[in-house]
Amino acid sequence: MDEILTGKVIVVNGPIVQAVGLTGIKMFDIAEVGPHRLIGEVIRLNGAIAIIQVYEDNTGLKPGDEVMSYTRPLSVLLGPGLIANIYDGIQRPLVGISEVCGSYIRKGIKLSPLDENRKWEFQPLVQPGTDVREGTILGEIRESPLVMHRLLVPPGIYGRLTGIVHGGDYTIKDDIYTVETGAGKYTGKLAAYWPVRKPRPSRNRKKPLVPLITGQRIIDTFFPIARGGTAAIPGGFGTGKTMTQHALAKWCNADIIVYIGCGERGNEMTDVLTDFPKLIDERNGRPLIERTVMIANTSNMPVPAREVSIYTGVTIAEYYRDMGYSVAVMADSTSRWAEALRELSSRLGDMPAEEGFPPYLATRLAEFYERAGLVETLSGRDGDITIVGAVSPPGGDFSEPVTQHTSRFVRCFWALDKMLADARHYPSISWIDSYTEYLTEIEDWWKNLDQEWLTVRNDVMNILLEDHRLEQVVKLVGSDALPPAEQYTLFCAEMIKNAFLQQNSFDPEDKFCSPEKQLKLLKGLLILYKKGLELVQAGLAVKDIAALEVVAGIVRLKSEIPNQEFNRIDEYINKMEQELIALKPSSGGR
Repeated sequence: MDEILTGKVIVVNGPIVQAVGLTGIKMFDIAEVGPHRLIGEVIRLNGAIAIIQVYEDNTGLKPGDEVMSYTRPLSVLLGPGLIANIYDGIQRPLVGISEVCGSYIRKGIKLSPLDENRKWEFQPLVQPGTDVREGTILGEIRESPLVMHRLLVPPGIYGRLTGIVHGGDYTIKDDIYTVETGAGKYTGKLAAYWPVRKPRPSRNRKKPLVPLITGQRIIDTFFPIARGGTAAIPGGFGTGKTMTQHALAKWCNADIIVYIGCGERGNEMTDVLTDFPKLIDERNGRPLIERTVMIANTSNMPVPAREVSIYTGVTIAEYYRDMGYSVAVMADSTSRWAEALRELSSRLGDMPAEEGFPPYLATRLAEFYERAGLVETLSGRDGDITIVGAVSPPGGDFSEPVTQHTSRFVRCFWALDKMLADARHYPSISWIDSYTEYLTEIEDWWKNLDQEWLTVRNDVMNILLEDHRLEQVVKLVGSDALPPAEQYTLFCAEMIKNAFLQQNSFDPEDKFCSPEKQLKLLKGLLILYKKGLELVQAGLAVKDIAALEVVAGIVRLKSEIPNQEFNRIDEYINKMEQELIALKPSSGGR
């Protein structure tokens, strides 16, 4: 058994508690504080004084109250049953708590994160007498219709498998296998604890080469992210950060989604809870909840638990990555997490840095985003974690510390624009301020669909950049003062914005756009630009091209043509080309 230490509270400063008498306690050990045995974590040691941050409401806590510790680090229970569950920041099951407490979480309540009485059908894959090592797959459990749970030998365990149960139904408390190691016998169960602040090991890291397909055209085509990559979504209030992350969580092609609501409004997490069981994944026809784990630490919950919630989420993601899955982590929002760091550091008396944030803000951000990546797991399979963090800069000021430090550690930056959001252009991702560093890595994947993908993408991007330059001129002299060719560039850029960049998340056809359909739409718009520009340079008026019904109809293709019928776009583009050719001025007319 773990050693039990006891001590006394001497100072209470909000969620920060100082205690004495805990001789032998270590950094990041769990401590249970006060008569309600509130969960806390040791975050600093000052001689004989242990400084603890309490993860629950500690109203009424006073000096002299008892503190107890089993000298174990803050950990999460990893095993079957995580999928389709919702936890708070320290992995307490909120559904189970609501059944016991109702609408409000009672002080000191402790429930197992996983159902200890539920039986899982376990199928062993190895025989006794086999030499096993960390990461060896011992058996499988069907956790949900979309997720096959793989039981792995834990990190650090090597030896001979001396026993394993036969196929059948077992709970997470049952002994499943035994391994004879050099240090003695190790007995394993279906679930085990892992410290949240300690990254799970892997054999080696790899370069990500496959894109995370999100179904959002502006992301997949213009600012793509690779599986195992990192991205930030910064934006001011009302620009659609949460809705963009919801869209990514709903439709991206990751095997597992870990959604972390960190300090956000409760109604936003309610939307996720109510939507995901109803939404059907187009790839397999199953509810999205069957591949989702949710961490809800809303703005009315204790601040310290907000700080640990992202570690809880990414540790769960690493667990499924080790099984060989592709996992996407949505952290909404890292700004609220950073604000929790700021509040706690001020109570600790740390010297403040920029805008009051602690000097170790950049280090903590780096530690979080570095847990993303494509790796060769201990089992020999490839697994990856993609991290997408929302950032909420006050007033939309991207020069504030959290946004600036985040941009140093991510390779994909989807900047949300307040003017686009006000104009009801969603996703409101700015094609001027956003960037990605994954184009060269994923280029070969896209070229398997179309060799011209990068050329087409860059040509259309140049049209948008030219449009941005021309808009500055138009503000000074008006559009009528521009040459016809530049007027046509403005017209085509507007077509690209409406027909391609703007996407309706409530439209049954437009909410998700397949890569094949994206390519067809983009090539059609580029053909309109190139063929039309030739006509304008030959003397045709821009309004004559704009008056064509077939040109105006391009905007409707995204909603009218289903993903599986993307070849119909070719027929439409051919028809458009024929009508453009018919407009060509005769040489005598020039």
